[in-house]
Amino acid sequence: MNCQRSLELHKEKGGKLEIKSKFEIKNKQDLSFAYTPCVAEVCWKIAGNKKLAREYTIKKNTVAVVSNGSAVLGLGNIGPEAAIPVMEGKAILFKELAGIDAFPICLDANDPDEIVRTVKNIAPVFGGINLEDIAAPDCFQIEDQLQDLGIPVMHDDQHGTAVVVTAALINAVKVANKKIPSLKIVVVGAGAAGVAITKMLAREFDFKEIIVCDSRGIISKKRTDLNPVKKQLLKITNKKGISGKMEDALVGADVFIGVSTGNILKQEMIKKMNSKPIIFAMANPVPEIMPDLAKKAGAAIVGTGRSDFSNQINNVLAFPGIFRGALDGGFTKITDKMKSIAARTIADYVKHPTPNKIIPNPLDKNVAKMIARNIVRICHSRGGGNPVSLNK
Repeated sequence: MNCQRSLELHKEKGGKLEIKSKFEIKNKQDLSFAYTPCVAEVCWKIAGNKKLAREYTIKKNTVAVVSNGSAVLGLGNIGPEAAIPVMEGKAILFKELAGIDAFPICLDANDPDEIVRTVKNIAPVFGGINLEDIAAPDCFQIEDQLQDLGIPVMHDDQHGTAVVVTAALINAVKVANKKIPSLKIVVVGAGAAGVAITKMLAREFDFKEIIVCDSRGIISKKRTDLNPVKKQLLKITNKKGISGKMEDALVGADVFIGVSTGNILKQEMIKKMNSKPIIFAMANPVPEIMPDLAKKAGAAIVGTGRSDFSNQINNVLAFPGIFRGALDGGFTKITDKMKSIAARTIADYVKHPTPNKIIPNPLDKNVAKMIARNIVRICHSRGGGNPVSLNK
C-alpha cells in the first residue's frame, strides 16, 4: 500500500472536503433569492416554527462528525488537529455511500461535560450527530447525555462496529455450521467497541457464554480494578465466574472477537478453541493475528478490519445507512431496534455466505440504501422489540 501517495494527495488537495453551492448566483435577482432581501422570508418562517429548519435548510441532510482526537483509529490520543483527516474521511464516506452532507467538528476539549455542552450548542444546524474516536469511558457518558437533543446521536465506534460484527457473526455461524445457543464467545478489548459488541450480542442472541477480556485478563467478579462500565458487563457476561488470562478464556471457545491490539492471539491459543473456530481479529492496522496464521491453526473463518483481506469487518457498512434511515424517517433517536435492523439487513444482503464472503463489500452503495429503507419501513410500521424479522 503506497501511503506516501495518500500524504501527497492530502497536501495537494488541501484536505478531502469543500462546500458546493446549490444556488446559482449570476445576477442580482439570484442574490436576492439566496440572500437579502428574500432570505428574510425564510428566516421568519423558521422563527415561527423552528422544526421547519428541516425543510428549508441544510439541517435535513447534514451530520456533524464530532471528535476530540482522544482515540483515533489505532493511533491513540493524537489530538483534534491530527484527527481532522480521519473525520474528513468519515464525512466523504457519508456523502459517497448515503448522500449525506457531513462535516468534521474536532474539539479541543477533554472534559466530557464541556464536549456535551459544545455539541448541544452547535446542534441546531445539524440533522444528526456522529460521535467518533472519543476514548472510553468518556464516550459512554457523552453519548448518553446527548440523547435528549431531538436529533439522532450515535457513537459509531461503539454501535457501528457492533452492528457489523453482529452481521458477520450471523453469517459466519451459518458457514461454520454452528448453533448460536451453544456458542462460547470471547471478546478481547473492553473499550468502546468491545463493550458495545458485547451488549448487542447479548441483546440479540441467547449464547451459552460470553466472556470479555481487557489488558489485564478476564473481567470477573474477583477483579478489584474494574471501572463502572466493566462492572456493568458482569451482569451479562462470565456467568460461570471464571478468572485468569485471555488464553484461559479461549479454551473451548467457538468465537474470538478482537478489538484490542496487534499480534496478541497466538496459534497455540486457537488450537485450544473448539473445532472450526471463528476469528474476528479487528485491531488496526495490525490485527490480533494475521489471517494466514489463524487459518493454519485451524480457524474456519477469519475476518479483520483491513481492506486488503477478505471479510473486512468495518463500520462503514453500518453508519451511512443507519443515519440515512434516521434522517429519512425523521426519527429523533437511533434505537437498539434500528441497530438490529441494520445488522440483519447486512447479513441478509449476502445471499450465499462462504468462508471468504460473510459480509458485503464495504463500498457497495446498495447496502446503505437497504438499511435505510428497512429502518424507515419497519420503525414506522411497528413498535419496539428485538430481534427484528425483516420478512414481516
